[in-house]
Amino acid sequence: MGGWGLVVPRRDIVRAPGERVLGWPRPALTAHVSSYIAHDLPDAGANSWRITPLSVLTWVIDFDAPDRGADVPDSPVLGLRDRPLRVEQAGASRGVVVTLTPLGSYALFGIPLRELTNSVVAASDLLSVGPLTGRLAEAADWPERFRLLDEYLAARLARGPALAAPVRHAWDRLSAGPVRVAALADEIGWSRQHLNARFREQIGLSPRTAGRIARLNRVLALVDRATSRSWAEVAYLGGYSDQAHLVREFRALTGYSPTEAGKPAGLVVPPCASALS
Repeated sequence: MGGWGLVVPRRDIVRAPGERVLGWPRPALTAHVSSYIAHDLPDAGANSWRITPLSVLTWVIDFDAPDRGADVPDSPVLGLRDRPLRVEQAGASRGVVVTLTPLGSYALFGIPLRELTNSVVAASDLLSVGPLTGRLAEAADWPERFRLLDEYLAARLARGPALAAPVRHAWDRLSAGPVRVAALADEIGWSRQHLNARFREQIGLSPRTAGRIARLNRVLALVDRATSRSWAEVAYLGGYSDQAHLVREFRALTGYSPTEAGKPAGLVVPPCASALS
């Protein structure tokens, strides 16, 4: 599910100077890994971020970790969410953010993703990450680090479990565009209740919630590409019943109304501006 982004007020983003480099996994990994986001950020004082639910799981590999408070460990993994997440952060930060699709997360971590839903856990609770972190920190440059991540992930993912084929089909359909859950269950040949149960177990959210997040992500990408569109037009093109429906969903998932998020046109903050970096 492409086109994901963070939604935070633009006044917050400008307070985060530093180096950010966006990298992409090798083509064979793209179904599992969405992006690499390298960062080397100086201490800009205390910041408070609110992060919208994303269509990816996020693994932050810290070389130098900022203070994120007691609730966010060093090198955290963020599961899929159905609500915004607020993170307080202070201090310099250096590392790489890996964004993973549910397919990749399920294979890499080897657990039902419901165990990570709305959670932030230490990567060390899921993987043996010390040797990898050391190799990445000592690498000569960011392209070399992205290459090392490709190698590590390719080896791990090849040995990991796979989502059930009907669950993956459901995720792919929800990612591609609006689809009713009842129609999706008919396509798969499961009852709606069985689809909900299996999808929640392996993905971590209900199909309906996953579809809501996918729709919002598509709308954010649409706004970012065409900044002159009115919100009424965006709502129509995005599959909402009207502008009020879009505003309700935007507020429920991001914690802001569209205009409160900072600029009425162009709300998507690119992945390389990740708040957890």
